Amino acid sequence: MGIGVSVFLITLGLILKFAIRSDAMTDPVDVHVVGVILIIVGGAMVVLQLVMMARPQQRGPGSDQRRDEHMYDGDNPPR
Repeated sequence: MGIGVSVFLITLGLILKFAIRSDAMTDPVDVHVVGVILIIVGGAMVVLQLVMMARPQQRGPGSDQRRDEHMYDGDNPPR
């Protein structure tokens, strides 16, 4: 999941928290609490994505060894 999904969750959480009146809903679930949870999860996802992008890329074993590749024609193979 990328930063776009995180921004979507934060936006959805803000809508649930601030744009919906609590007296308009008669559900047993508090919509404002769900909004706060989505804001927290979205914010944590943004932070994790930024941390993952800031880390240097991990490479497989032996990737630090340099391979010498020589191009040659059939008459003169590399030594």
